[in-house]
Amino acid sequence: MADMTDSEIKVFIDAVTHYFAQLTREPATIRAAYLANGGLIPHFDYTGLITVSGRYRGCVYFSTSGEALNALLVEFSEPDRNEANLLDAVGEIANTIAGNARKHFGRDLEISAPVTFRGAPEQLKSAVSARPFAIQLAWSKHDAAVVVDLALTG
Repeated sequence: MADMTDSEIKVFIDAVTHYFAQLTREPATIRAAYLANGGLIPHFDYTGLITVSGRYRGCVYFSTSGEALNALLVEFSEPDRNEANLLDAVGEIANTIAGNARKHFGRDLEISAPVTFRGAPEQLKSAVSARPFAIQLAWSKHDAAVVVDLALTG
């Protein structure tokens, strides 16, 4: 399987910066973008995971803290910031980022519905790449990460 190119990774960087620029009054800042070592894949308290199939296979996930999700829910005027809404929010962000990337890749990038969880389950181990691509970002004094663990099939 071939690794993704720099221009393909840029699609995901643009998708995450576009999300925060469009839906909040404060854009996200990319702090770092790098190839992660298998055991050093970034994650936070809450994660939304999208499984990818088609010409590409693997996963994309967005992970951030509960504090960041609470701040986003305030930004969206959501008064109920219970656990279910925090999980819905992290799933929506992951889905939006993957969906924006899908606009670029078209049918080659088939995405699943988001799977959301709290903590760091086994799903966060590298799925297809020895070194998945990690994008660390900051939004409104909160840290987050997008991890792109995809490979081109055939």
